Amino acid sequence: MIYPIIKSLHIIFVVSWFAGLFYLPRLLVYHAESQDKTEPERSILSAQFEKMQQVLFNAIMIPAMFLTWITGLGLIYLQWWDGFGQHTWLHLKLAFVVGITIYHFYCRHIILQFRRQNFIFSGPQLRLFNEIATILLVSVVFLVVGKNSLDWLYGLVGFTLFGILIMAAVKMAKRFRK
Repeated sequence: MIYPIIKSLHIIFVVSWFAGLFYLPRLLVYHAESQDKTEPERSILSAQFEKMQQVLFNAIMIPAMFLTWITGLGLIYLQWWDGFGQHTWLHLKLAFVVGITIYHFYCRHIILQFRRQNFIFSGPQLRLFNEIATILLVSVVFLVVGKNSLDWLYGLVGFTLFGILIMAAVKMAKRFRK
């Protein structure tokens, strides 16, 4: 009875977390690109982007990340704990979730750098950075859906091709913007 509730909550928290992981880098793109504006527009935009980034990160992303981890670990305990060592897909999923968490906190690092007026990435670089969350999400979804039935060689080739496709799409979008 408790498992479907925790699983539903887990999915809701994952969606909330990824909403932030998709939107925050976009705000960082706009923040970096606003530095090309003249004063007072640059200062006004920077102040607004800093406020939006802070609220998004602290009020949405941090709670969603922790609740995702708590419910995810709860699911592991309820469903897979007895045979944890036999679920290779779950180990790989956890590795990707650790990667997503590192990405999450690296976003925080960028926010803090931008707040200090240290724009360590340009708009185009941040557009590519934004695609990392997409690649990680696709990886986790395919692992969860395919579980141990997934042929790892095909999965690796598909993952690589998907990454190449995402990067090509970013480059094409850049050309269209120009």
